[in-house]
Formats: sequence, structure tokens, C-alpha cells
Amino acid sequence: MNCNNQAHSSLKKDDRISILFVCLGNICRSPAAEAIMRKKLEDAGNADIIIDSAGIGSWHEGQLPDRRMREHGARRGYDISSRARQIKTADFARFDYIFGMDHENMADLKRLARNDEERRKVLCTADFMTRHADYDTVPDPYYGGADGFELALDLIEDACDGIAEWLAKRK
Repeated sequence: MNCNNQAHSSLKKDDRISILFVCLGNICRSPAAEAIMRKKLEDAGNADIIIDSAGIGSWHEGQLPDRRMREHGARRGYDISSRARQIKTADFARFDYIFGMDHENMADLKRLARNDEERRKVLCTADFMTRHADYDTVPDPYYGGADGFELALDLIEDACDGIAEWLAKRK
């Protein structure tokens, strides 16, 4: 069962595409996804997409991402250094697409959305993975060891490849 099986919403007409990645605290998965997506798009010569990340909760607001995620990401060439922030209702108007990392994030995002249009912007990151079909979410590595961070990065890289391909077709 995937996080989200509904149709993806259409783009805003006059603005650059904008995407927001969301996880629980915005210190592991979503800042990694922000950094990975940014690097993949820049490397492909497509840096004209707005990318950000946020957390469901405010516990880590203003903090750098988890040291372990920064270290594992740096070994792969990613600068995972954005500051944590909590998602706001205004983000639903500001972003074209909001990608949740797991079932709980998806449910929280759908509850925060104020209407059907905003709910249609909420997409499951895992739905865009092609090389890891046995995963329907990006598991939170926070309470685990190094293997969890490596797995999260593998899954996020896969999903970002799929998202980039999907966005390229929507232009």
C-alpha cells in the first residue's frame, strides 16, 4: 500500500515549480530530500525549481539537520544544511507539491490542508521510487544506526530521481 494513491495536482500557471519535503521534525529525511533534489536538479541544469523542507512538529526549529544525516549525506556529495522549521498552513498556498515521507506525515499533512485543492498537493515521496518497490515509505532513521541513514538516503535518491523525471514531463 502506497502512502498516497490519488492523482497529482496541476501546476500554478505563472510561477516556478515549488516543492516542499516534509518529515516529522525536519532534521533527517526532509532536509536530506531538499539537498538531494537540489543537487540532482542543479547537476541536470534545472535549478529553476524552488525546493524547501519542513517538519510536522516544531521541536527542532532553527536547528541544523541531525549530525549523522549530514555526515552520511556529505559522503555522497550532499550539503544537508538547511535549518529546521515547522510547516505552516501558508505553505499549502506557497508550494505546488508537498511530499510526505511516511504514512503518519501524510495523514498529518492532509489534516493540515484546508480544502481539497490543498490536499491534492500532498504526495507520498515513496510513490516516486522505482528501484525500491518493496518500500512504501521512507523510514525515519533517527532512532537507529548508520544503516538506517544509508537506507533513508538510498530511498530518497530513488524518489528524487522519480520526482525529477515526473516534473520534467509536467513542464
